[in-house]
Amino acid sequence: MKRIARFHKVSENRFLEDWKDKFPETPEAEIHRIYEEIVLPRRATAGSAGYDFFTPSDFTLAPGESVTIPTGIRVEMQEEWVLKCYPRSGLGFKYRLQMNNTVGIIDSDYFYSDNEGHIFAKLTNDSRENKTVELKAGTGFMQGIFVEYGITVDDDATAVRNGGFGSTTAAK
Repeated sequence: MKRIARFHKVSENRFLEDWKDKFPETPEAEIHRIYEEIVLPRRATAGSAGYDFFTPSDFTLAPGESVTIPTGIRVEMQEEWVLKCYPRSGLGFKYRLQMNNTVGIIDSDYFYSDNEGHIFAKLTNDSRENKTVELKAGTGFMQGIFVEYGITVDDDATAVRNGGFGSTTAAK
């Protein structure tokens, strides 16, 4: 196996700012506690392809509800690799828990963005069986799989990322 990446927590200040943006009612002392208890993604078994991401707090989603989760995680990886993020298969199967962008793509240069490469996950309970999803803090909710990729022979991209979502969509 190639060892091509390392997970890190974002800085506490970054996490505090991003959590307040998504959950402004959370007391600051609680956000600091949540930050301290963040668990870095890890594989469950030696044969697992996916690195499980764990909820930093409790979340309950009724059918049709969505939540954007600041994970507190960033990933440093070698060029020519990408981290693809999917919902945990059991949650998708049991509850139709979906990621709003279907597959999250974390590029290698996202680590160096102004937001420290903070990985977010927007989830929707798409249950058609009226099932409420309850995710307790520390529950695996998303899995990330590292994939190597190539580029075209005539590729001439030289731009440098300086942002997060949608920051690389400008046409040249």
